[in-house]
Amino acid sequence: LCFHSAEHGDYNPFDGPNGLLAHAYPPGKDMGGDVHFDEDENWTKDSEGCFPLRSQKAPLLHEGDFSEQCFDSLSLAYNLFIVATHELGHALGMGHSSDPGALMYPSYSYDTGFLLSSEDIKGIQELYGPNPNPPKVKPKPEAPKKCDPMLSVDAVTGLRGETMVFKDRYYWRIHPQMPEIEQVLIKSTWPSLPNTVDAAYENPEKDQVVLFSGKKMWALNGYDIVDGYPKYINKLGLPKSIKKVDAAVHISDTGKTLLFTDEEYWSYDEATGSMDSGYPRSIENDFPGIGDEIDAATYEYGYLYFFRKNLRFEYSYTYKKVYRVLGTNSILNC
Repeated sequence: LCFHSAEHGDYNPFDGPNGLLAHAYPPGKDMGGDVHFDEDENWTKDSEGCFPLRSQKAPLLHEGDFSEQCFDSLSLAYNLFIVATHELGHALGMGHSSDPGALMYPSYSYDTGFLLSSEDIKGIQELYGPNPNPPKVKPKPEAPKKCDPMLSVDAVTGLRGETMVFKDRYYWRIHPQMPEIEQVLIKSTWPSLPNTVDAAYENPEKDQVVLFSGKKMWALNGYDIVDGYPKYINKLGLPKSIKKVDAAVHISDTGKTLLFTDEEYWSYDEATGSMDSGYPRSIENDFPGIGDEIDAATYEYGYLYFFRKNLRFEYSYTYKKVYRVLGTNSILNC
């Protein structure tokens, strides 16, 4: 294991900060098993790093590359332990994984806990056999598959023209100018957030997105967490008996934000910063055809889109009726 800059004798030069981070060679003679790190990178032991959503992946030069091209003006740093462990996987003979949550995924992302995925464990055991003394730690679950016909989601929100779909520890980023839908670890983008998001909504008038997880909420301006957050959800006027928000959606035509909890929902007035009187009300009574609980909701052009398990309901907010029922994965172009 060694650190080098630029050309360093293996005909595979490094390219300075924020490009190719490191490379490794599979087992063999001479350089086989060697791991080289770019000395010009800013290495760290904590969570500072390049957010994949602000990056463009560089082309992979060979099997051992662990690279990402970044164009963010923020201070960029990369967790040395994560990069080194990935490269040591290559030095032991492992290839890349297609699971964004796996250690051997070809692009850098930060995550806490440093647990291996089931695919990482399967890959190394195919080469060296099972561990005779396996640890009592469960591997990280595999990343959700966007075109799974039984897919359900945790939250959906817009963000300055993009759509973000949250599921487990991940979110999909749908950008109108990007041909492929990107799947990213939540912790990779926002290290200080919890692992999962329960609900989310965008308020374009304030240029903010609000994320809910358990009893707390976070406000984002762009991708930056607004000062003063997190706050407890009862600051919105919800009673303290409410432990989490299941879904949230902002109705731009009225300036109201609907907050769904169990079988009821509340109406929050963004202009006055207070709950409307007469709430909570029944979801099933006020939105016939949807059911009594929902997982997520969005609003576009007079239609509410309610997500419930593996279904997405297109509901006319004006005429109070369901017009279409789609698969939840249809939002991911499946």
